[in-house]
Amino acid sequence: MGRGVAITGMGIISAIGNNVQENLRSLTSNKIGISKITQIKTIHEDEIMVGEIEDSNPVLEKQLGIEANQWSRTVLIGSIAAKEALESAGITDINEVSTGFISGTTVGGMDKSEQYFYDYEKNPGIRQHITGLHAGDSTNKIAKYLGLEKGFVTTISTACSSAANAIMLGARMIKSGQLDRVIVGGTDSLSKFTINGFKTLMILSDTYSTPFDDNRKGLNLGEAAAYLVLESDGMVQKHRKKVLGYVKGYGNANDAYHQTASSENGDGAVLAMEKALKVAGLSPKTIDYVNAHGTATPNNDLSEGRALLRIFKDRVPEFSSTKSFTGHTLAAAGGVEAVYSVLALQNNLIFPNLNFQTPMKEFDLTPITEIKEKPIQTVLSNSFGFGGNCSTLIFSKEA
Repeated sequence: MGRGVAITGMGIISAIGNNVQENLRSLTSNKIGISKITQIKTIHEDEIMVGEIEDSNPVLEKQLGIEANQWSRTVLIGSIAAKEALESAGITDINEVSTGFISGTTVGGMDKSEQYFYDYEKNPGIRQHITGLHAGDSTNKIAKYLGLEKGFVTTISTACSSAANAIMLGARMIKSGQLDRVIVGGTDSLSKFTINGFKTLMILSDTYSTPFDDNRKGLNLGEAAAYLVLESDGMVQKHRKKVLGYVKGYGNANDAYHQTASSENGDGAVLAMEKALKVAGLSPKTIDYVNAHGTATPNNDLSEGRALLRIFKDRVPEFSSTKSFTGHTLAAAGGVEAVYSVLALQNNLIFPNLNFQTPMKEFDLTPITEIKEKPIQTVLSNSFGFGGNCSTLIFSKEA
């Protein structure tokens, strides 16, 4: 069994860029992607701020070279990010070795299903937009677009920890020898369903989100897709692959505290971080940077802050939430922040937690608010989902 799970490729599309380099430029220049809603017609379009991908569906379809109005936006952006990840890894034949594709999503094809739902009986020809609702449909379509013919393909839908869990499963399959290579991450597009649901929960902000600020008002929803290519030691050695970083540790836990809220003391988050550190064989003091879940909701930031204090005691590493750039991209968040974690390792940078002004009164924790250069060997990334599904990933420069 190989000891390392190497990251050999990355791909991403988000509100701050259509590829990895554009995202890096935005992160290093404080270019945010938060704005009013433009891609969806909704009664809430002037009430909330979101992180939208700038390009319309027709533009994305043209980029991919596919027939118009056949795929949901979730599939479109997922295909773009996954394709970039493969190209980044220098893979020209996706079927040459045992390969997997593990993708996380929450809304699947909801954006198209809700658009055509009321017209279905009158126009059976739009059936693909109704049957394309379920989460697995988007994964299958992306895998087919990539040309994956005989590999392992599956979908994970564990709310906002989906992509992180996809990365964890992929890493475990590499370690156990079940796969030589796997594309892992997630994709989610904005939809009325998502907007209305979070509006009902009363956790959407009408302005820019302020993670870990005492006056935080709620989150900005976002849309994105992001994938990593993971490969075994044997593949890296055989093909002399350039390694971008390693998946060093991972952990998942469920505190079963509430359907949509985290434990007030961060119980699930603590368990996830403890498991990830144990798998990595690292102590808390070896973590150089924490890419926090940091949604800017009253519950999450309190819970995560308390969890960080329980794990790291009085030596909490420098941390920030990059959701202030992209919005909360739901199932894709763990993939987006995995890409950002690897970029932090590669460039020895801590990306800023934008819009922060006032420390929370419950504890003395202040995120990094300006970009900071610092030698970084390890990054811990948190992703916490509804239903108490908490996941932590640890990335490192060395296996």
